[in-house]
Amino acid sequence: MKKYSVNNLRNVGFIGHSGSGKTTLTEAILYYTKVIDRFGRIEDGSTVSDYDIEEKKRKISIASSLASCEWKNTKINLVDMPGYFDFIGETMEGLRAIDVAIIVLSSVSGIQVGAEKSWSGVNKSKLPRAFYINKLDRENSNFDKTLAELKEKFGMSVVPIQYPIGTENNFKGIVNVISGKAKIMNNKNIAEETTIPKDILDKITKCRDMVMEAVAETDEELLDKYFSEGTLSDEDIYKGLVRGCSRGEIAPVMCGSAVNGIGIDTLLEDIIQCFPSPETSEVIDVNLEQKSQVVVKVDEKSPFSAFIFKTIADPFVGKLSLFRVMTGKLKSDMTVYNVKKDKSEKIGTLYFLKGKQQIPVSEIGAGDLGAVAKLQFASTGDTLCDPSSLVVFKDIEFPEPVISMAMLPKSKNDEDKIFNGLSKLLEEDPTFKISRDIENAETIISGQGEVHIDVISSKLKSKFGTDVILREPKVHYRETIRKTSDVQGKHKKQSGGHGQYGDVKIKFEPRNDNEDDLEFVDKVVGGVVPRQYIPAVEKGLRECISHGVLAGYPIIRIKATLHDGSYHPVDSSEMAFKVAASLAYKKGILEADPVLLEPILHVEVCVPEEYMGDIIGNINKRRGRVLGMETSGKNQIIIAEVPEAEMFKYATDLRSMTQARGSFNMKFERYEEVPDVQANKIIESKNKIKVRQE
Repeated sequence: MKKYSVNNLRNVGFIGHSGSGKTTLTEAILYYTKVIDRFGRIEDGSTVSDYDIEEKKRKISIASSLASCEWKNTKINLVDMPGYFDFIGETMEGLRAIDVAIIVLSSVSGIQVGAEKSWSGVNKSKLPRAFYINKLDRENSNFDKTLAELKEKFGMSVVPIQYPIGTENNFKGIVNVISGKAKIMNNKNIAEETTIPKDILDKITKCRDMVMEAVAETDEELLDKYFSEGTLSDEDIYKGLVRGCSRGEIAPVMCGSAVNGIGIDTLLEDIIQCFPSPETSEVIDVNLEQKSQVVVKVDEKSPFSAFIFKTIADPFVGKLSLFRVMTGKLKSDMTVYNVKKDKSEKIGTLYFLKGKQQIPVSEIGAGDLGAVAKLQFASTGDTLCDPSSLVVFKDIEFPEPVISMAMLPKSKNDEDKIFNGLSKLLEEDPTFKISRDIENAETIISGQGEVHIDVISSKLKSKFGTDVILREPKVHYRETIRKTSDVQGKHKKQSGGHGQYGDVKIKFEPRNDNEDDLEFVDKVVGGVVPRQYIPAVEKGLRECISHGVLAGYPIIRIKATLHDGSYHPVDSSEMAFKVAASLAYKKGILEADPVLLEPILHVEVCVPEEYMGDIIGNINKRRGRVLGMETSGKNQIIIAEVPEAEMFKYATDLRSMTQARGSFNMKFERYEEVPDVQANKIIESKNKIKVRQE
C-alpha cells in the first residue's frame, strides 16, 4: 500500500439535502479514478457507499461511509454523509473526519433546507466548505440562477471556480475559471481539453474577477498586488484559495453532473489545488499533563494521537472503530492509551475502508482515516494516544432525541435479544436512547424522527433476528380529588381462633402545597388506635394510592388524616388495620370527587418568522396554551404548555410544517386536570383493557 505524506492527503466530505446526489458523486469519483470498474446506481443498490441493507431498501444514505481514491499522487478520502435529517448524528460524526465539507445541491431545486442546515453546521464547527452544483444535465437546471441564490443567501465569500459548458441536455463540459482550461466529455467518457466557447467568455472573465477579489481580501500582500497590477497570477490565486478556504473565508463553487460523470476530472483537480491538506487543520485538545487547552496541528513527527469519530457494530465481525490520526503514526500491534476510558488498548489489524470492504494496512499516518477492529473499551468520541503524551480531543455533541416510541417484542422470549441488539446499535448510533418505563412495563426508544426509530427496529430484525412492534408510549396519567370526605373503614372477620379487627376513621382532602406525595397526618387521641398500628394504616394507604378509583392510575396530591377508630385487644393486628385503611381509601376517594390528571409539558419551538401562524394554530389544536414569544437571531421562539398526550408525533409534524427549519425542546412542567370529554374516553379505554385482562 502506497504511503502518503500529510500534504498529499485531502479529506473531503459530501453533505447537503437528501437526494442532491452525494452518493452518486462519490460513486462517480471512484469510477473515474478507476477504484471501481462499474458505476453503481442507487436504484439498483449497487453503490460503494450505500451498502447497508436498510440503505438499499430505502434508497437513502443512513450512515456515513468512507472510500478513497488517488489522483495525481494525492490520496483523496471521501466521506459520504446522509442528507436525511433523522440521521444528523452520522453527519456530525463524518464532519469530524474531514478537512473540507462540499455542500452538494441540485441546480434544478436550488437551495433547499438541507443546504442551509449544512452551512450552519460547518459554520458551527468552523470547517472549511465549498459548494458543488449538481444535475446540470437536467431539464430546468440553471447554474447562474443557483450561483446567484448562493451568493445572496451565504454572502460574497461564495465564488465560482468552475463554469458549465452548455445547459440542460446540451451540458457537456466544465471550464476551470482559474486556469482557463475547458474540458468536455468525449464518446469514450474521457475529459478532453477544448477551447472556451465564445458565448461564455465574458462570464468566465466575471467569475475569475470574483475569485481574484475574494482571494485578495484574505491577504494584505495580495490585496496590494491586485490594486497595483489589476490582476493576480494563477499561483497567487491558488495559494490564496487554499488559505481562504482553510479559514472559512472563501467557499469555492464547483459544478457538474455526477450521474453522467461530467466535470469529475476538473473537480478532482480543484480538490487538490484549491482545498487545504490536513496539515492546515488545527484541532483544540486538552493536554492532561499541563491541564490546559492547546491547539494541535496535524503532524507526522509528533507522538501518536487519534480521534474515534464513528463505530460500526456488526454481529458477526464485531466492533469496528473508525478514526482519524491527528499526530504521529498508528501501527498494528501498538499499545495505545484510551484517555476517556483510562485503559490501554492493543491495536490489531488496521484497515482502509472502501464502503463495506476492509483493506488491511500495516500503518496509518497523520491526517489519514482508517479503522481498527475489536478494540476492547473504545467508543465513538474517544481519544487514543501515546501513553507518554496524554491529550484528549473535544467530544462530538450529539442532539437530544425528539421523538419516543414504545418497543415491544413480538415474542416474549426475545426480550433479552432485543436489549442485547439495542446496546450494540447504541455503540454505533449515540443519537438514540433506551429507557425502561417501569410503571407501564414498556421499553421506550427515543430518536431523531420516525424514520430513525423505524430503521433501528428494522436493524434489530436484519442484524439480530428479533421482531418488534412499535407504538406510541402510554401517557403517565394520574388521579386526584377535588373535595373533602370523612369516612370509616372497618374490617371485622371471625372464623374460628383469632379473628381480624381494624377500625379507622380517615379524612381525605386535596393537598394544596403543590407536593404530589401522600401527606399522612396522625391525629388519634386517647389511644383509640394503638400506636403500633398507626404505621400499618399509613402503609395500607401508600399501597392503595398506586391504583386510583377511576382508571387505576396512581393518586397524587391527597392528604389523609387519621383521627378516630377502635381496636380489639385480641383480634386487632397490623394486617387488619391495613385492610381497614384500604376500605376507607376506596370509599373516601369516591366521595371526594376524583378527577383524572395529565402531564403538561413546557415546550419551546424555534422557527423562522414566516411559520409563526401555522405553529401557533397547531399548538392550539393540540389543546396547548401559548405563553409568550422571544426573538433568537433570525428566528422566533414560541413558548407554550401542551399536554404530553398531544406531543408524541410533534417532531414529524413540525418538520412538515416548517420544511425542517423548525426545532423544539420540551420538559415536564406539572400535572393538570383532563377535560371531561378526553377524561371519559381515557377511563373507558382503560377499563376495557382491564376487563379483557381479567
